[in-house]
Amino acid sequence: MTKITFYQREDGSFQGFDSSDHAGYAEEGQDIVCSAVSALVINFVNSLEEFTDDHYQVDVDQQNAKINVIFTEELSNEGSLLLKSLILGLTSIEEDHGQYLDVIFEEV
Repeated sequence: MTKITFYQREDGSFQGFDSSDHAGYAEEGQDIVCSAVSALVINFVNSLEEFTDDHYQVDVDQQNAKINVIFTEELSNEGSLLLKSLILGLTSIEEDHGQYLDVIFEEV
């Protein structure tokens, strides 16, 4: 199961998120849930880079299917909108395929 944990401050702003593990929907290379999650996360990071001046750190461990994104300062309005879009996409997948994806919000 893929687990994505969003780290949210008491004021509602986000500090970052972790994504880990393969979904297990199908064999590697055929797993549509894993592919959809990966596409959303990669598109978020690419969009944050391309369309904002936000600062963040990304750590990727492809072998273990892990990505960690930490915002080093508060997100801009554009960055916040991109993050909301990511969360919307992921929670929509979770609604249909909850046994393969767990979206978690953790207060930090």
